[in-house]
Formats: sequence, structure tokens, C-alpha cells
Amino acid sequence: MSDTMASKNTGANAQPAEPLAGFAFALGAFFFWGVLPFYMKAVSHIPPFEVVAHRVLWSVPVAGVLLIALRRTADLRNALRSPKTLALAALTAGLISINWGIYVWAIAADRALETALGYYINPLANVVLGAIFLGERFTRLQAIAIACAVIAVTILTFKAGGLPWVSLALASTFGLYGFLRKTLPIGPTQGFMLEVMLLSVPALAIIAWLTATGTGHFGQTGAADMGLLMLAGPVTAVPLILYAFGAKELRYATMGILQYITPTLIFLTAVFIFGEPFSHWQLIAFLFIWAAVAIYTISLFRRSPKRA
Repeated sequence: MSDTMASKNTGANAQPAEPLAGFAFALGAFFFWGVLPFYMKAVSHIPPFEVVAHRVLWSVPVAGVLLIALRRTADLRNALRSPKTLALAALTAGLISINWGIYVWAIAADRALETALGYYINPLANVVLGAIFLGERFTRLQAIAIACAVIAVTILTFKAGGLPWVSLALASTFGLYGFLRKTLPIGPTQGFMLEVMLLSVPALAIIAWLTATGTGHFGQTGAADMGLLMLAGPVTAVPLILYAFGAKELRYATMGILQYITPTLIFLTAVFIFGEPFSHWQLIAFLFIWAAVAIYTISLFRRSPKRA
């Protein structure tokens, strides 16, 4: 076989390189989420429900400007006319708001380490949800990974201070959110806009009540708090939008391994910057979690389809 023929065959069998723009979008999203605890620490003196209300309210203009720029407003208008779509969007909006509330509270309560654990567990929770609701079967590697995660949670429950409910709540709410979000019959940007529009009604009610009672922080406790709360929208919307664009360009397996950037950054921040206690039992539990992550990642690459 000639060198030319061999090179052609090699090129035919090789997997096409994934676009750099996709990596840029995905890395931007996961890095953004990884450093988000610094913002949450800055607003830790503000009640979590008030922070979540402002996350919702100030996300509306960010998502709205993007929809107009992308000329995707027609999909949103159609969704607003569909009771079924509105009901499903209300459910996903409720789940993501609960997830946000737990996350904001956990960072303020010096439990960032538990949030890192939750986001390590999240992909495994997705596998379990697929088995429960879609009848999907675990692969052997997935079963081993889930067993490692169960061992980690058991160690934390009985040896390191109790059931890690923050981690489990974050993983389950975000897992359910992602599972139901896939069934929402509109694009990711339009869906996010629809969710924050629905949530803006209770968010405005909360902010109005806080303002009327003089217990709010927006415009009542200084310019610094006002600026931080207005920033809640961009820090919420921007990484979600980057993630949506990255997911469109990259393979599932690639996104699967890149997503661990976020909990790794949170873990390092919690231990080495925030100085949260980290016992030897927690270390053993995290070793099982990291083993689960490695095994799960291998399973992704084994089943990942090649692009034509």
C-alpha cells in the first residue's frame, strides 16, 4: 500500500477535530461556574431568597437581549401560547430556583465543599434518573461508578458528620431539571428566557415586599449591595448561555469530562481559600468520588459515537 493510500485511510478513520469555539464556550461556562463561590461569598450577608430573586430578575434583560440578537423571539411567543409548554417550564423553573437557593445558602453557610461533592455526583444522578424514568440499563462501568459514589455517601453519613443532604439535594434537583428540560420543546436560550419570565412574578413580589418592609438590600444598604445584586443576572445567565452553545458544538463525552472543571475548582477553593475543614474521612470519601468520576468518564468515551 502506498503512503498516499495509507494517509487517506488514516484520514477516513480519524475522528474530525471538534471546533475550538465549542471548547471556548464550554470552558468559559465551567470556569465561570467554578469561580462563582467568590461572588456568592460577596453576597453571603444577604438572605438567599433575596439573592435568588435578583438572579431571576436581572437575568431577564440579559436573556432578552440575546434572544433579540439571535432573532429567536418567535419561538418564545409560540411557547407562551402553549399551556402544556408553560406548565412544563413552570416545573423546570421551580426546580432550578430550588437548586439556586440551596447553592446560595450552602456557600454562605461555609459548606462549599458539599456543593463540590454535589456537582461531582450530578452526572451519576443523571444515569440513575435515566434508569428510573426511561428504563435505561447501567453499563458495567456505570454500575461500578455508582457503587463508588454510594460508598462515598455512606462514609460521609456515618463517619464524617452526617448525610450530605446539600450534595444530594443539588445533584437531584439539577438532575431532574436537566432531565425535564430536555423535553421542553424550545431551544436552550428561549427556554431559559421562558423560565426566568415565569419566575420573575414571584421574584418581583419578594423584592417589593422587602422594599416595603425596609428589610431589603437593593437601594437600602448602599451602592455596593445594589451593584452586587444587579450583577446576579449576568453571573447567572452568561454561563448558562455559554454552556448551551458549547453543548451544540462538542461531543457528549467531551462535555462529560469538561464538566468536572467546575466541582474541582469549587473543591480547591473551599479547602485552600475558604479554609473549610477537611477530615481524613472526607478525603477517603472524595477518593471514592474521584474514582467514580474516572470510571464514569471512561464509560462515556467507550460509548461516544464518532462524528461522520
